[in-house]
Amino acid sequence: MDEGQPIAEVFRRESGQVLATLIRFCGDFDLAEDAVQDTFLLALERWSRDGVPPNPGAWITAAAKHRAIDRIRREARRVDKEAMVSRVQSMPDDPAGLEDDQLRLIFTCCHPALALDARVALTLRTVCGLATRDLARAFMTAEATMAQRLVRAKRKIQVAGIAYRVPAPDRLGDRLAAVLAVVYLMFNEGHTASAGDRLARESLSAEAMRVGDLLCRLMPGEPEVLGLQALMLLNHSRRHARVDSSGAMVLLADQDRGQWDRAEIERGLALLRQGTRAGSVGQYWLQAAIVAEHAHPQTAETTDWHRICRLYDVLFGLTRSPVVQLNRAIAVSMADGPAAALRLLEPLATHLDGYSYFHIATADMHRRLGANTEAAQAYRRALDLTTNDVQRAALNARLDEVTT
Repeated sequence: MDEGQPIAEVFRRESGQVLATLIRFCGDFDLAEDAVQDTFLLALERWSRDGVPPNPGAWITAAAKHRAIDRIRREARRVDKEAMVSRVQSMPDDPAGLEDDQLRLIFTCCHPALALDARVALTLRTVCGLATRDLARAFMTAEATMAQRLVRAKRKIQVAGIAYRVPAPDRLGDRLAAVLAVVYLMFNEGHTASAGDRLARESLSAEAMRVGDLLCRLMPGEPEVLGLQALMLLNHSRRHARVDSSGAMVLLADQDRGQWDRAEIERGLALLRQGTRAGSVGQYWLQAAIVAEHAHPQTAETTDWHRICRLYDVLFGLTRSPVVQLNRAIAVSMADGPAAALRLLEPLATHLDGYSYFHIATADMHRRLGANTEAAQAYRRALDLTTNDVQRAALNARLDEVTT
Protein backbone atom coordinates (compact mmCIF):
# COMPACT_ATOMS: atom_id res chain seq x y z
CA MET A 1 0.00 0.00 0.00
CA ASP A 2 1.24 3.47 -0.86
CA GLU A 3 2.51 5.28 2.24
CA GLY A 4 0.33 8.31 1.56
CA GLN A 5 -2.88 6.37 1.07
CA PRO A 6 -4.13 6.28 4.70
CA ILE A 7 -3.55 10.04 4.92
CA ALA A 8 -5.39 10.50 1.63
CA GLU A 9 -8.36 8.52 2.95
CA VAL A 10 -8.58 10.54 6.18
CA PHE A 11 -8.24 13.78 4.25
CA ARG A 12 -10.94 12.80 1.74
CA ARG A 13 -13.32 11.83 4.55
CA GLU A 14 -12.81 15.07 6.47
CA SER A 15 -12.32 17.62 3.70
CA GLY A 16 -15.70 17.47 1.94
CA GLN A 17 -17.48 19.54 4.56
CA VAL A 18 -14.50 21.89 4.86
CA LEU A 19 -14.68 22.58 1.12
CA ALA A 20 -18.43 23.20 1.31
CA THR A 21 -18.02 25.65 4.19
CA LEU A 22 -15.10 27.44 2.53
CA ILE A 23 -17.14 27.88 -0.66
CA ARG A 24 -19.92 29.43 1.43
CA PHE A 25 -17.58 31.95 3.07
CA CYS A 26 -15.45 32.92 0.06
CA GLY A 27 -18.06 32.46 -2.68
CA ASP A 28 -15.52 31.12 -5.18
CA PHE A 29 -15.52 27.45 -6.15
CA ASP A 30 -12.10 27.44 -7.80
CA LEU A 31 -10.37 29.34 -5.02
CA ALA A 32 -11.86 27.04 -2.37
CA GLU A 33 -10.90 23.89 -4.30
CA ASP A 34 -7.35 25.18 -4.83
CA ALA A 35 -7.00 26.04 -1.14
CA VAL A 36 -8.16 22.58 -0.08
CA GLN A 37 -5.76 20.98 -2.59
CA ASP A 38 -2.90 23.07 -1.17
CA THR A 39 -3.94 21.87 2.27
CA PHE A 40 -3.83 18.25 1.12
CA LEU A 41 -0.21 18.67 -0.01
CA LEU A 42 0.61 20.24 3.36
CA ALA A 43 -1.15 17.37 5.17
CA LEU A 44 0.89 14.81 3.28
CA GLU A 45 4.05 16.54 4.46
CA ARG A 46 3.07 17.29 8.06
CA TRP A 47 1.00 14.18 8.86
CA SER A 48 3.62 11.84 7.40
CA ARG A 49 6.11 13.37 9.84
CA ASP A 50 3.96 14.09 12.90
CA GLY A 51 1.01 11.71 12.50
CA VAL A 52 -2.66 12.48 11.82
CA PRO A 53 -3.91 15.12 14.30
CA PRO A 54 -6.61 14.20 16.87
CA ASN A 55 -9.16 16.44 15.11
CA PRO A 56 -8.23 16.30 11.41
CA GLY A 57 -11.35 18.24 10.37
CA ALA A 58 -10.38 21.24 12.49
CA TRP A 59 -6.76 21.02 11.25
CA ILE A 60 -7.91 20.98 7.61
CA THR A 61 -10.33 23.86 8.22
CA ALA A 62 -7.71 26.12 9.81
CA ALA A 63 -5.08 25.27 7.18
CA ALA A 64 -7.50 25.72 4.27
CA LYS A 65 -8.56 29.13 5.63
CA HIS A 66 -4.94 30.29 5.66
CA ARG A 67 -4.30 28.93 2.16
CA ALA A 68 -7.43 30.64 0.85
CA ILE A 69 -6.43 33.99 2.41
CA ASP A 70 -2.94 33.70 0.93
CA ARG A 71 -4.40 33.04 -2.51
CA ILE A 72 -6.83 35.96 -2.27
CA ARG A 73 -4.06 38.37 -1.31
CA ARG A 74 -1.86 37.19 -4.18
CA GLU A 75 -4.55 37.82 -6.81
CA ALA A 76 -3.71 41.24 -8.28
CA ARG A 77 -6.94 41.64 -10.22
CA ARG A 78 -9.35 40.91 -7.41
CA VAL A 79 -11.10 44.11 -6.38
CA ASP A 80 -12.93 42.75 -3.30
CA LYS A 81 -9.85 41.33 -1.59
CA GLU A 82 -10.29 42.70 1.90
CA ALA A 83 -14.00 41.94 2.07
CA MET A 84 -13.36 38.35 0.99
CA VAL A 85 -10.44 37.98 3.42
CA SER A 86 -12.66 39.23 6.21
CA ARG A 87 -15.37 36.69 5.33
CA VAL A 88 -12.90 33.79 5.25
CA GLN A 89 -11.33 34.89 8.54
CA SER A 90 -14.77 34.72 10.17
CA MET A 91 -15.15 31.07 9.19
CA PRO A 92 -15.06 28.81 12.30
CA ASP A 93 -11.91 26.72 12.70
CA ASP A 94 -13.85 23.70 13.94
CA PRO A 95 -16.28 22.26 11.35
CA ALA A 96 -18.52 20.80 14.08
CA GLY A 97 -22.03 22.21 13.79
CA LEU A 98 -21.67 23.06 10.11
CA GLU A 99 -23.15 19.77 8.81
CA ASP A 100 -25.75 21.54 6.65
CA ASP A 101 -23.11 23.25 4.49
CA GLN A 102 -22.86 20.23 2.20
CA LEU A 103 -26.63 20.19 1.82
CA ARG A 104 -26.55 23.90 0.93
CA LEU A 105 -23.77 23.21 -1.56
CA ILE A 106 -25.76 20.41 -3.19
CA PHE A 107 -28.78 22.68 -3.69
CA THR A 108 -26.53 25.46 -5.01
CA CYS A 109 -24.94 23.13 -7.54
CA CYS A 110 -28.38 21.80 -8.50
CA HIS A 111 -29.88 25.17 -9.43
CA PRO A 112 -32.27 24.86 -12.42
CA ALA A 113 -30.22 27.48 -14.31
CA LEU A 114 -27.66 24.72 -14.90
CA ALA A 115 -28.15 21.80 -17.25
CA LEU A 116 -29.08 18.61 -15.40
CA ASP A 117 -25.88 16.74 -16.26
CA ALA A 118 -23.81 19.76 -15.20
CA ARG A 119 -25.63 19.94 -11.86
CA VAL A 120 -24.91 16.31 -11.10
CA ALA A 121 -21.28 16.47 -12.25
CA LEU A 122 -20.48 19.67 -10.34
CA THR A 123 -21.94 18.35 -7.11
CA LEU A 124 -20.09 15.07 -7.38
CA ARG A 125 -16.88 17.02 -8.00
CA THR A 126 -17.25 19.49 -5.12
CA VAL A 127 -19.23 17.54 -2.53
CA CYS A 128 -17.81 14.05 -3.12
CA GLY A 129 -14.34 14.97 -4.36
CA LEU A 130 -14.58 12.73 -7.44
CA ALA A 131 -11.78 13.29 -9.93
CA THR A 132 -12.67 14.59 -13.38
CA ARG A 133 -11.61 11.28 -14.95
CA ASP A 134 -13.97 9.37 -12.64
CA LEU A 135 -16.82 11.71 -13.52
CA ALA A 136 -16.08 11.27 -17.22
CA ARG A 137 -16.24 7.50 -16.75
CA ALA A 138 -19.53 7.73 -14.84
CA PHE A 139 -21.10 9.90 -17.56
CA MET A 140 -19.48 7.86 -20.36
CA THR A 141 -17.86 10.95 -21.90
CA ALA A 142 -14.35 12.27 -22.61
CA GLU A 143 -12.34 13.71 -19.71
CA ALA A 144 -11.76 16.99 -21.60
CA THR A 145 -15.52 17.31 -22.19
CA MET A 146 -16.23 16.79 -18.51
CA ALA A 147 -13.60 19.37 -17.49
CA GLN A 148 -15.22 21.96 -19.76
CA ARG A 149 -18.64 21.13 -18.36
CA LEU A 150 -17.41 21.76 -14.81
CA VAL A 151 -15.78 25.07 -15.73
CA ARG A 152 -18.96 26.32 -17.42
CA ALA A 153 -21.14 25.28 -14.47
CA LYS A 154 -18.97 27.08 -11.88
CA ARG A 155 -18.81 30.18 -14.05
CA LYS A 156 -22.60 30.18 -14.44
CA ILE A 157 -23.09 30.05 -10.65
CA GLN A 158 -20.79 33.03 -10.13
CA VAL A 159 -22.09 35.12 -13.02
CA ALA A 160 -25.73 34.47 -12.17
CA GLY A 161 -25.12 35.17 -8.45
CA ILE A 162 -26.85 31.93 -7.43
CA ALA A 163 -27.37 32.02 -3.66
CA TYR A 164 -25.66 29.48 -1.41
CA ARG A 165 -28.67 28.18 0.49
CA VAL A 166 -31.39 25.57 0.63
CA PRO A 167 -34.31 27.10 -1.31
CA ALA A 168 -37.69 27.91 0.21
CA PRO A 169 -40.10 24.96 0.53
CA ASP A 170 -42.14 26.02 -2.52
CA ARG A 171 -38.98 25.93 -4.69
CA LEU A 172 -37.53 22.62 -3.53
CA GLY A 173 -39.26 20.69 -6.30
CA ASP A 174 -37.35 22.63 -8.97
CA ARG A 175 -34.10 21.01 -7.86
CA LEU A 176 -35.25 17.73 -6.36
CA ALA A 177 -34.54 15.49 -9.37
CA ALA A 178 -30.93 16.68 -9.65
CA VAL A 179 -30.35 16.55 -5.88
CA LEU A 180 -31.61 12.98 -5.69
CA ALA A 181 -29.48 12.02 -8.70
CA VAL A 182 -26.42 13.47 -6.97
CA VAL A 183 -27.04 11.65 -3.70
CA TYR A 184 -27.70 8.42 -5.60
CA LEU A 185 -24.46 8.69 -7.57
CA MET A 186 -22.58 9.66 -4.41
CA PHE A 187 -23.85 6.50 -2.71
CA ASN A 188 -23.04 4.34 -5.74
CA GLU A 189 -19.46 5.61 -5.85
CA GLY A 190 -19.14 4.73 -2.18
CA HIS A 191 -20.89 1.36 -2.53
CA THR A 192 -18.66 0.28 -5.43
CA ALA A 193 -15.69 2.59 -5.94
CA SER A 194 -14.86 3.42 -9.55
CA ALA A 195 -11.15 2.86 -8.84
CA GLY A 196 -8.77 1.77 -6.10
CA ASP A 197 -7.85 -1.36 -4.16
CA ARG A 198 -11.07 -1.60 -2.13
CA LEU A 199 -14.53 -2.53 -3.34
CA ALA A 200 -16.21 0.28 -1.40
CA ARG A 201 -15.56 3.78 -0.09
CA GLU A 202 -17.49 3.41 3.14
CA SER A 203 -17.22 7.05 4.22
CA LEU A 204 -18.81 8.22 0.96
CA SER A 205 -21.75 5.83 1.31
CA ALA A 206 -22.24 7.00 4.90
CA GLU A 207 -22.14 10.64 3.76
CA ALA A 208 -24.76 9.97 1.07
CA MET A 209 -27.06 8.38 3.64
CA ARG A 210 -26.50 11.31 6.01
CA VAL A 211 -27.56 13.72 3.25
CA GLY A 212 -30.50 11.43 2.47
CA ASP A 213 -31.57 11.63 6.10
CA LEU A 214 -31.36 15.44 5.96
CA LEU A 215 -33.55 15.39 2.85
CA CYS A 216 -36.08 13.15 4.60
CA ARG A 217 -36.32 15.71 7.40
CA LEU A 218 -36.43 18.61 4.95
CA MET A 219 -39.13 17.03 2.75
CA PRO A 220 -41.12 14.63 4.96
CA GLY A 221 -43.60 12.52 3.03
CA GLU A 222 -41.93 12.98 -0.39
CA PRO A 223 -42.09 9.45 -1.92
CA GLU A 224 -38.92 9.72 -3.99
CA VAL A 225 -36.86 11.03 -1.05
CA LEU A 226 -38.14 8.14 1.08
CA GLY A 227 -37.51 5.72 -1.79
CA LEU A 228 -33.92 6.84 -2.26
CA GLN A 229 -33.12 6.57 1.44
CA ALA A 230 -34.73 3.11 1.50
CA LEU A 231 -32.67 2.09 -1.54
CA MET A 232 -29.43 3.20 0.07
CA LEU A 233 -30.19 1.49 3.39
CA LEU A 234 -31.16 -1.79 1.73
CA ASN A 235 -28.01 -1.85 -0.39
CA HIS A 236 -25.79 -0.72 2.48
CA SER A 237 -27.18 -3.49 4.71
CA ARG A 238 -25.16 -6.05 2.69
CA ARG A 239 -21.81 -4.28 3.06
CA HIS A 240 -20.21 -6.80 5.45
CA ALA A 241 -21.05 -9.77 3.21
CA ARG A 242 -19.80 -8.29 -0.08
CA VAL A 243 -16.15 -9.24 0.48
CA ASP A 244 -14.60 -12.25 2.20
CA SER A 245 -11.87 -12.28 4.84
CA SER A 246 -9.21 -11.82 2.16
CA GLY A 247 -10.98 -8.82 0.61
CA ALA A 248 -12.21 -10.72 -2.45
CA MET A 249 -15.64 -9.88 -3.86
CA VAL A 250 -18.60 -12.13 -2.97
CA LEU A 251 -21.54 -12.16 -5.40
CA LEU A 252 -25.07 -11.61 -4.08
CA ALA A 253 -26.11 -15.24 -4.54
CA ASP A 254 -23.11 -16.43 -2.50
CA GLN A 255 -23.33 -13.93 0.36
CA ASP A 256 -23.84 -15.04 3.95
CA ARG A 257 -27.21 -13.46 4.72
CA GLY A 258 -26.48 -13.74 8.41
CA GLN A 259 -24.01 -10.89 7.90
CA TRP A 260 -26.65 -8.58 6.45
CA ASP A 261 -27.60 -5.69 8.76
CA ARG A 262 -31.19 -6.52 9.71
CA ALA A 263 -31.70 -3.18 11.46
CA GLU A 264 -30.90 -1.30 8.23
CA ILE A 265 -33.12 -3.66 6.26
CA GLU A 266 -36.05 -3.02 8.60
CA ARG A 267 -35.50 0.76 8.39
CA GLY A 268 -35.36 0.56 4.60
CA LEU A 269 -38.55 -1.53 4.38
CA ALA A 270 -40.32 0.88 6.74
CA LEU A 271 -39.37 3.85 4.52
CA LEU A 272 -40.55 1.90 1.48
CA ARG A 273 -43.95 1.37 3.10
CA GLN A 274 -44.07 5.03 4.12
CA GLY A 275 -43.37 6.04 0.52
CA THR A 276 -46.22 3.84 -0.71
CA ARG A 277 -48.64 5.63 1.61
CA ALA A 278 -47.29 9.08 0.67
CA GLY A 279 -48.45 9.05 -2.95
CA SER A 280 -47.33 8.16 -6.47
CA VAL A 281 -43.95 6.47 -6.56
CA GLY A 282 -41.02 7.03 -8.91
CA GLN A 283 -37.75 5.49 -10.01
CA TYR A 284 -35.98 5.42 -6.64
CA TRP A 285 -38.94 3.84 -4.86
CA LEU A 286 -39.11 1.21 -7.62
CA GLN A 287 -35.39 0.48 -7.35
CA ALA A 288 -35.78 0.14 -3.59
CA ALA A 289 -38.71 -2.23 -4.12
CA ILE A 290 -36.51 -4.36 -6.39
CA VAL A 291 -33.69 -4.50 -3.82
CA ALA A 292 -36.26 -5.29 -1.12
CA GLU A 293 -37.15 -8.48 -2.99
CA HIS A 294 -33.69 -9.76 -2.07
CA ALA A 295 -34.15 -8.82 1.59
CA HIS A 296 -37.22 -11.02 2.20
CA PRO A 297 -36.14 -14.57 1.22
CA GLN A 298 -33.99 -16.67 3.52
CA THR A 299 -32.05 -17.99 0.52
CA ALA A 300 -31.10 -16.69 -2.93
CA GLU A 301 -32.95 -19.61 -4.53
CA THR A 302 -36.33 -18.45 -3.22
CA THR A 303 -36.06 -14.93 -4.66
CA ASP A 304 -39.14 -13.98 -6.72
CA TRP A 305 -37.36 -13.14 -9.98
CA HIS A 306 -40.61 -12.88 -11.96
CA ARG A 307 -41.83 -10.11 -9.63
CA ILE A 308 -38.45 -8.37 -10.02
CA CYS A 309 -38.88 -8.53 -13.81
CA ARG A 310 -42.31 -6.91 -13.50
CA LEU A 311 -40.90 -4.11 -11.34
CA TYR A 312 -38.17 -3.51 -13.92
CA ASP A 313 -40.88 -3.23 -16.60
CA VAL A 314 -42.51 -0.42 -14.64
CA LEU A 315 -39.14 1.22 -13.98
CA PHE A 316 -38.24 1.14 -17.66
CA GLY A 317 -41.57 2.76 -18.48
CA LEU A 318 -40.54 5.69 -16.29
CA THR A 319 -36.88 6.01 -17.26
CA ARG A 320 -36.48 4.50 -20.77
CA SER A 321 -32.95 3.71 -19.60
CA PRO A 322 -30.83 1.05 -21.34
CA VAL A 323 -29.19 0.33 -17.96
CA VAL A 324 -32.63 -0.62 -16.60
CA GLN A 325 -33.05 -2.91 -19.62
CA LEU A 326 -29.67 -4.46 -18.79
CA ASN A 327 -30.69 -5.11 -15.20
CA ARG A 328 -34.03 -6.53 -16.34
CA ALA A 329 -32.18 -8.91 -18.67
CA ILE A 330 -30.10 -10.15 -15.72
CA ALA A 331 -33.33 -10.76 -13.77
CA VAL A 332 -34.79 -12.59 -16.79
CA SER A 333 -31.71 -14.85 -16.81
CA MET A 334 -32.56 -15.90 -13.27
CA ALA A 335 -36.25 -16.38 -14.06
CA ASP A 336 -36.12 -17.91 -17.55
CA GLY A 337 -32.48 -18.77 -18.21
CA PRO A 338 -29.40 -17.17 -19.82
CA ALA A 339 -30.47 -17.78 -23.43
CA ALA A 340 -33.56 -15.61 -22.95
CA ALA A 341 -31.39 -12.93 -21.36
CA LEU A 342 -28.87 -12.91 -24.23
CA ARG A 343 -31.66 -12.15 -26.70
CA LEU A 344 -32.49 -9.07 -24.61
CA LEU A 345 -28.85 -8.00 -24.27
CA GLU A 346 -27.96 -8.05 -27.97
CA PRO A 347 -29.91 -4.85 -28.91
CA LEU A 348 -28.23 -2.96 -26.04
CA ALA A 349 -24.68 -3.37 -27.38
CA THR A 350 -24.69 -0.08 -29.32
CA HIS A 351 -25.88 1.88 -26.24
CA LEU A 352 -23.74 0.25 -23.57
CA ASP A 353 -20.47 -0.75 -25.22
CA GLY A 354 -18.55 1.58 -22.86
CA TYR A 355 -20.32 0.22 -19.76
CA SER A 356 -18.41 -2.57 -18.02
CA TYR A 357 -21.49 -4.16 -16.44
CA PHE A 358 -22.99 -4.81 -19.87
CA HIS A 359 -19.98 -6.89 -20.85
CA ILE A 360 -19.92 -8.63 -17.45
CA ALA A 361 -23.57 -9.63 -17.90
CA THR A 362 -22.95 -10.78 -21.48
CA ALA A 363 -19.93 -12.83 -20.37
CA ASP A 364 -21.86 -14.45 -17.53
CA MET A 365 -24.71 -15.51 -19.86
CA HIS A 366 -22.27 -17.11 -22.30
CA ARG A 367 -20.41 -18.81 -19.43
CA ARG A 368 -23.63 -20.29 -18.08
CA LEU A 369 -24.43 -21.60 -21.56
CA GLY A 370 -20.97 -23.14 -21.93
CA ALA A 371 -19.93 -20.73 -24.71
CA ASN A 372 -16.48 -20.14 -23.23
CA THR A 373 -14.91 -18.39 -26.23
CA GLU A 374 -17.64 -15.74 -26.31
CA ALA A 375 -17.53 -15.45 -22.52
CA ALA A 376 -13.77 -14.87 -22.52
CA GLN A 377 -14.08 -12.15 -25.15
CA ALA A 378 -16.71 -10.31 -23.10
CA TYR A 379 -14.74 -10.68 -19.84
CA ARG A 380 -11.68 -9.16 -21.54
CA ARG A 381 -13.75 -6.20 -22.74
CA ALA A 382 -15.12 -5.73 -19.21
CA LEU A 383 -11.58 -5.77 -17.83
CA ASP A 384 -10.63 -3.01 -20.28
CA LEU A 385 -13.35 -0.84 -18.69
CA THR A 386 -12.86 -1.75 -15.01
CA THR A 387 -10.47 0.17 -12.75
CA ASN A 388 -11.49 -1.17 -9.34
CA ASP A 389 -8.86 -3.74 -8.29
CA VAL A 390 -11.31 -5.95 -6.37
CA GLN A 391 -13.67 -6.16 -9.33
CA ARG A 392 -10.75 -6.80 -11.66
CA ALA A 393 -9.62 -9.72 -9.51
CA ALA A 394 -13.12 -11.22 -9.65
CA LEU A 395 -13.27 -10.78 -13.43
CA ASN A 396 -9.83 -12.34 -13.89
CA ALA A 397 -10.99 -15.34 -11.85
CA ARG A 398 -14.00 -15.72 -14.15
CA LEU A 399 -11.78 -15.34 -17.19
CA ASP A 400 -9.52 -18.11 -15.88
CA GLU A 401 -12.58 -20.35 -15.50
CA VAL A 402 -13.49 -20.08 -19.18
CA THR A 403 -9.96 -20.21 -20.62
CA THR A 404 -8.45 -23.17 -18.70
